[in-house]
Amino acid sequence: MSGPIEFDACGIDFGTSNSTAGWSRPGQTALLALEDGKPTLPSVIFFNAEEARVSYGRAALTDYLAGHEGRLMRSLKSLLGTSMIDEHTEVMGRALPFRELLAQFIGELKRRAERAAGRPFTRAVMGRPVFFIDDDAQADQRAENTLADIARKAGLRDIAFQYEPIAAAFDYESQISREELVLVVDIGGGTSDFTLIRVGPERARRAERRDDILASGGVHIGGTDFDKVLSLASVMPLLGLGSQLKSGLEVPSAQYFNLATWHTINLAYTKKAWSQITDLHRDASDKPKLVRLQSLVRERAGHWLAMQVEEAKIQLSNAPETHIDMDRIASGETVTLHRADLDRAIDSLVTSVEHTVARLLRDAGVAAAGIDTVFFTGGSSGVPLLRERVLALTPQARCVEGDLFGSIGAGLALDAQRKFG
Repeated sequence: MSGPIEFDACGIDFGTSNSTAGWSRPGQTALLALEDGKPTLPSVIFFNAEEARVSYGRAALTDYLAGHEGRLMRSLKSLLGTSMIDEHTEVMGRALPFRELLAQFIGELKRRAERAAGRPFTRAVMGRPVFFIDDDAQADQRAENTLADIARKAGLRDIAFQYEPIAAAFDYESQISREELVLVVDIGGGTSDFTLIRVGPERARRAERRDDILASGGVHIGGTDFDKVLSLASVMPLLGLGSQLKSGLEVPSAQYFNLATWHTINLAYTKKAWSQITDLHRDASDKPKLVRLQSLVRERAGHWLAMQVEEAKIQLSNAPETHIDMDRIASGETVTLHRADLDRAIDSLVTSVEHTVARLLRDAGVAAAGIDTVFFTGGSSGVPLLRERVLALTPQARCVEGDLFGSIGAGLALDAQRKFG
């Protein structure tokens, strides 16, 4: 007689900024330790040219910040649904397809989850945003198909998908004792996703939950977009954005947008980009600013600066003021940022999120007074202006903050048990 079949399905939250993996076990936390005992693995790869090795997550960031020669890649998920996914990038002297780059990271995520669980995983429920691509159903489906193909190359045989906010709702449902109508607000690194769903202990036992979902929606706005607009508004002007050339024309903005956008930072390091920056310096009216830009690119410090801006955003979510030390590219210089600077920079993005939530409630035909709980998850859901605007739409609802980085992964693990268990 054969022994019991080992449960070989997990939940995988491949995130723009952080990733998690979960395995549902009675009486134990679902999330698996992926790096240094922590359940999150930052979605980062560093190709160390000096030592011809690859590092991931926090180790990758440490290697990069230590000044090792090499190539840092971050916000890999943002490539899905763009034309860049079918292109290549140069890494350690060879052309590496972006698809292979994503498969490399997801394969590492899978290996770490298996090591933590002490068993192989061949099946998975993977999280996905409500929309990879806004207003284009065919392109959105292509993005999901691409992710499924990449996951199979990474060693997963059977793959199902679940909307990330619905997965977060499943995690919340496991913690409550009565039925509720919940608005899940998931603000991740690349997208903002929402689900209006009925949850409760009795409903949790059902295999099919389609009728419990009143509405889902999303918009392609997330934490990396907040980083980008804060950088463009507060930091890039110090490097020449918005300044003038001797001709009276404004300095072209392309290189600044590349440096402010996580997945395009490396485009600023090409020979063509350096030539353009050199020409801008020659023709600039305010040369010291272009000297800072040259210094940033020469030092390949774009990711370093982006990390300073990201950290400033996080600090401003908890304090009225913070500072960015620019010493690495401009000796002795510091940028002071206030909460109001962040609010001004992200205002239009938050308005888009607010309108998406309002439209979802209208489409569902649900009065705001009927919503019991607003459940916040995702690393950027703690931004004060965003939370304030969303809660204003549902003033009578209870506000609950989930595990900002782990609720989706835990919910995907529960869903994997339902689908494959």
